[in-house]
Amino acid sequence: MSRTVGQVRADVEEASRWLAGRVVRTPVLRSPVIDGLAGARVLFKAENLQNGGSYKMRGALRAVGRLATAGHTGVIAQSTGNHAVAVALAARQHGLAAIVVLPVDAAPTKVDRARAAGARVVFAGTAVEERVAVANGLSDESGHPVVDAYDHPDVIAGQGTASLELIEEAERLGTPLDVLVVPVGGGGGVAGACLAAAGTGIEVYGVEPSGCDSLARSLAAGERVPVTPAPTIADGLRPSCVGELPFAIVRDALRGVVRVDDDEIGAAFRLILMELKVLAEPSGAAGLAGALRLAPEAGRQRTVGVVLTGGNVEAALVARLMVQRPAEVTTVEGVAA
Repeated sequence: MSRTVGQVRADVEEASRWLAGRVVRTPVLRSPVIDGLAGARVLFKAENLQNGGSYKMRGALRAVGRLATAGHTGVIAQSTGNHAVAVALAARQHGLAAIVVLPVDAAPTKVDRARAAGARVVFAGTAVEERVAVANGLSDESGHPVVDAYDHPDVIAGQGTASLELIEEAERLGTPLDVLVVPVGGGGGVAGACLAAAGTGIEVYGVEPSGCDSLARSLAAGERVPVTPAPTIADGLRPSCVGELPFAIVRDALRGVVRVDDDEIGAAFRLILMELKVLAEPSGAAGLAGALRLAPEAGRQRTVGVVLTGGNVEAALVARLMVQRPAEVTTVEGVAA
């Protein structure tokens, strides 16, 4: 792994020590039914139960905490939702002002959470470039720094602590991970996972919705490749381009990227709700969809870790996704526990 980006596993370990007691050490969950479908032991890191409803809280709190220590009085963030919520919550904890820039079609649940945390919410178009331009303009006006959703070393290290905890818990259980699967938006979470897994022999895979596959295309091209994101129920996984710093970290460390479609994400969402008894948003469920795609490569004794990255989902979408397809009923009921 290149050291030119100044990132090593020690960064994640340091962030983990700093975050201890500041974030929830979320549980690791398992389902015999899902194990049977995947053909492997699958351990889920339930970051949908994290403060703020997603693992974004880890990176945001680490980054905002360091900015507060440095004397900053406010922060600015842009995202499709979860990072904005996390930055708003982190700013409130440290007594800082927060402005968050969201797309005009942001999920109302995430907008409400950001406002409830005390942030000023600004809407800007639907493309990440529009949000970045507005966020940078607000930063110029206010003097407050922008906490980028994925192109920020503290954010990457903080988000990597979720993977680090999963790796540690799997070892404690006597079932060390062979594979680690993380959904990909801008790449901060999967970059953190690669740092957490460095030197362990664990194979790290990213998961992208079909048509939102900037990372997969970038790895194939050897350079960052932007895409026009396709519509997807995984609203948190549709940046137009993987981040520069995440790409520098993962390009030589990632085992591969799995593309999944909305039907697969919806099926994974239902499995998580019905078998694990927890609510994940589609962006978080994408990790399981990817793990099931990898199932033909998994041996019976392999252990696969999946990071359930978030659980902030609209009630109407939950109702729509819970209309279960008959084929899924047959598949799940035919698996021995």
